[in-house]
Amino acid sequence: MKIIAVGMNYRAHIRELGDPMPQEPVIFMKPSSAILNNHGTFVIPEFSKEIHYEAELVVKISRSGKSIGEQSASGYYNEITVGIDFTARDMQRILRAKGNPWELCKAFDHSAALGEFVNTEHLKDRENIEFGLRINGKEVQHGFSSDMLFDFDKIIAYVSRFITLNEGDLIYTGTPSGIGPVSNGDLLEGYLQGTKVLDILIQ
Repeated sequence: MKIIAVGMNYRAHIRELGDPMPQEPVIFMKPSSAILNNHGTFVIPEFSKEIHYEAELVVKISRSGKSIGEQSASGYYNEITVGIDFTARDMQRILRAKGNPWELCKAFDHSAALGEFVNTEHLKDRENIEFGLRINGKEVQHGFSSDMLFDFDKIIAYVSRFITLNEGDLIYTGTPSGIGPVSNGDLLEGYLQGTKVLDILIQ
């Protein structure tokens, strides 16, 4: 199982970071050791003083494929959840300034929180999936899949040009605006179409 993630996929988030709009999906990867399962505890690592949450829709690949056409990409997934891409923002600034890859600030242990998956058949509107994140009961992020620059099918088609997708692979599809830091004691709760599918405690 591999974790493929998309950076800068929501216009408002790109603007809050001050970055240019990408013309193609921005892809990075995380190892399987990055997974933090639902109801888990995220321990703030000693190497960062600024860990940020980034709530995202996560797609689970249901069958293997290579060079998948955009028109048929919807047949390669049938489960979605909310995840959190934890990011060492202070380290990311340093890496980006040097032109270095993002792995150290994005792919560390337990940096990919993962909620309970929901079959797409149970979603009210597969083309416009609503999701959000609350911290200590206060909503901090709220988004819709229709706001993505590159939708699920475009991402799957693009990634599969370069990398074979296998059953069970996960794709983190980018975060809307509202990212921010976590603190010891925070409770993060992810919602998919109004139903809680994720809770993570910060220590």
